Amino acid sequence: MYGGTSVASPLIAAVYADAGAPGASTYPASDVYSHTGSLYDVTAGSTTSCSPAYLCTAEVGYDGPTGWGTPDGLAAFVG
Repeated sequence: MYGGTSVASPLIAAVYADAGAPGASTYPASDVYSHTGSLYDVTAGSTTSCSPAYLCTAEVGYDGPTGWGTPDGLAAFVG
């Protein structure tokens, strides 16, 4: 079984490459946070238990295990 950063890093790098150059006067990661509606929000699952819970448990909006969510195509990565 494979997963985690070993799978996610090359996949996200490829999505950034497919999305093209960032908008003028920005940097690539700024585009993701301005288009969070273009990410699937993962709201179930956990990695372990800890405090505060959002660091280890998926929930609505930003959380530790999934961040803002998973890509829904390239829209979240285009400036």
